[in-house]
Amino acid sequence: MNRPPDPHLNSPQNSRLKGKTIAFLATDGFEQSELVGPWKAVLAAGGTPELVSVEAGLIQGMHHDKKGDHFEVDTTLEKASALDYDGLVLPGGVANPDTLRLVPSAVEFVRDFFRQGKAVAAICHAPWILVEAGVLERRTVTSWPSLRTDIINAGGIWVDDEVVCDHGLITSRKPDDLPAFCRKAVEEFAETTHAALTI
Repeated sequence: MNRPPDPHLNSPQNSRLKGKTIAFLATDGFEQSELVGPWKAVLAAGGTPELVSVEAGLIQGMHHDKKGDHFEVDTTLEKASALDYDGLVLPGGVANPDTLRLVPSAVEFVRDFFRQGKAVAAICHAPWILVEAGVLERRTVTSWPSLRTDIINAGGIWVDDEVVCDHGLITSRKPDDLPAFCRKAVEEFAETTHAALTI
């Protein structure tokens, strides 16, 4: 068994996210680097990350098409509320967002962050959940290239950039973009609020 680094075992490099708790929503099949990288960035900025999933127990990480480590879930969607968090990270992987977009409570959890004007960071295939949540209308985003048509059909403006930020929505294309993705995510999580959506 494995899990992201324990926040109590790390000394933050700064306190930009001190007192802030960031939700990481994932299930089996998430791209491991896309969870671990942002998780470490939140810890380094003094924040507290929490892993939220459909069920309690362990979820399976992936290194592209090979199995990675198992990670322990902190809380379930049944117990979690967007009100309890200051931001949301959505790791990619193919199976992970494809499963979550079929779970109504997961879609509603994501939608609530937009309603509350809180920053959301989604990478690679994760914008599939944003498509399902109906939050991409007139927003500029990037993603893994195969999502381009889905995003356009959902009313979004797709671009091929390392990282894109549109009113608190941070998106990137792939694991190679993680350094820029993590920097921008921490920057946006540090802000108090963003423009809320009327859904």
